[in-house]
Amino acid sequence: MSIRVGVIGAAGRMGRTLIEALAQHEGLTLAGATERPESSLIGADAGELAGLGKLGVAIAGSVQDIVADIDVLIDFSSPSATLDHLKACKSSGTAIVIGTTGFTVEQESQITAAAQHIPVCKASNFSTGVNLCFKLLDMAARVLGDDVDIEVIEAHHRHKVDAPSGTALSMGGVVANALGRDLAEVAVYGREGQTGARDRDTIGFATVRAGDIVGDHTVLFAAEGERVEITHKASSRMSFARGALRAAQWVVSKPASLYDMQDVLNLK
Repeated sequence: MSIRVGVIGAAGRMGRTLIEALAQHEGLTLAGATERPESSLIGADAGELAGLGKLGVAIAGSVQDIVADIDVLIDFSSPSATLDHLKACKSSGTAIVIGTTGFTVEQESQITAAAQHIPVCKASNFSTGVNLCFKLLDMAARVLGDDVDIEVIEAHHRHKVDAPSGTALSMGGVVANALGRDLAEVAVYGREGQTGARDRDTIGFATVRAGDIVGDHTVLFAAEGERVEITHKASSRMSFARGALRAAQWVVSKPASLYDMQDVLNLK
C-alpha cells in the first residue's frame, strides 16, 4: 500500500520540488498539500502548480484540513508554523519530517517533547551527500585534532532568512563534538575590525546570501603548510526533496522518537 504524504507550502520552491519528486517515487503518493490561508492558490490543483498536470489534490489552507488523510507530513516552512503543524500531527498520531531550520532552544525542546508521542525525523539537511559529509567531518576533526584552524563557509540564495544555515551549524556541531568543544562557547559568527590573533579553539562561520545559490557548504581545516577542505555544493533542490521522501518512507513505520537523516542512512 502506498504511503500517503502531505506537503506544507506546496506553492513554494521546496514544495513544488517535493511534489515533483513524489510523482517519480514508487511507494509514496501525494495525499495533501497546503498553503497559507490567505493565499490565492487555495483550491488549486497541487500537480498543476508543480508543472505536472492535474493530480486531483487541491491545496488546502490549513494542515487541519489534510492531517486525517495522510500518513506522514513533510514540512519545510518556518519555525512558528512548523510547531503548529507538529501539534496537529501529535493530535492525530501522524509522523512528520521536519526540514525547517532556525529554531530557538525552546522550540527545539517542544519538538523533542512531541517526539515522545509520534515519530519525528528532523534534519538541517536531507541531502545524502551532506549527511555523508557529516560523517567525513567527524573523521577529519578527530584525525586533525587541535592542530588546525576550523572555518565553516556557506552560501545560499538571497531569499533565505536564517544565518548561518542550519546545515552550517550542524557541520560546526559535528566538528565541535568530535573535538570535545561546546559550539555555543567557541563559535565566532563573522569578524570585523581589529579582532586580534585567531584563537585556535574557535570555529568560525562565514555567510553569503546572493542570487539563486541553492546551497554551498565548505568546512576548512587549515594547518601550517597544508589545509583540508570538505565541500558540498547543491545545484538543485531535488537532492533535498529525494532525501526528505526517503526519510518519510523510513520514519512512518518507526516508533515515537526523534530521528535524523543519519538514522535514515544508518550512518550512526
